[in-house]
Amino acid sequence: MKRRNLLKGLAAAPVLVAPVWRAWATEPARGSTRVEELQKNWKDFLAKDADVTLTTEPLQRSNEEWKKILTSAQYGVLREDDTERPFSSPLNDEKRPGVFVCAGCGLPLFTSAMKYDSGTGWPSFFTVIPGHAGTKKDNFLIYTRTEYHCIRCGGHQGHVFDDGPLPTGQRWCNNGVALRFIPKTGKA
Repeated sequence: MKRRNLLKGLAAAPVLVAPVWRAWATEPARGSTRVEELQKNWKDFLAKDADVTLTTEPLQRSNEEWKKILTSAQYGVLREDDTERPFSSPLNDEKRPGVFVCAGCGLPLFTSAMKYDSGTGWPSFFTVIPGHAGTKKDNFLIYTRTEYHCIRCGGHQGHVFDDGPLPTGQRWCNNGVALRFIPKTGKA
């Protein structure tokens, strides 16, 4: 009698599981809704009086103008595509709620909720504020990487890799010197 009930249950399992499987298989990847919410609600991480720019209109400055407003390290990374030494940025350890903006023009690029510790020595993020970064291919030694820049001033930020955490699988690996952190509350 028990064996018969077991066999009936096994026979009925595909019929009972199919609707659940279909719903699960067609549902967006777990966590993608959270990423979309972070991207949509990024302004929730801005301080009320934050000194940022919200326009993505292109900003044009001469090299001489950039040299006057940027430190030599910032100029090297933002304008000449240099890379800072790993583990040299205090932003690696930044954990307060807030927004990371381009050091060149103040355009918000990431929020603290998008940041994670990649162990690489550079501030890393699993997603970016939509429309605020542009990408292009960069040939490095024998392979091609994806480089990204601030969409407003064109400042080089870093590279995006496909070895990040779920749900995006991306690692937006940023030069800390190319960013400025604005905490949601308190002093920068």
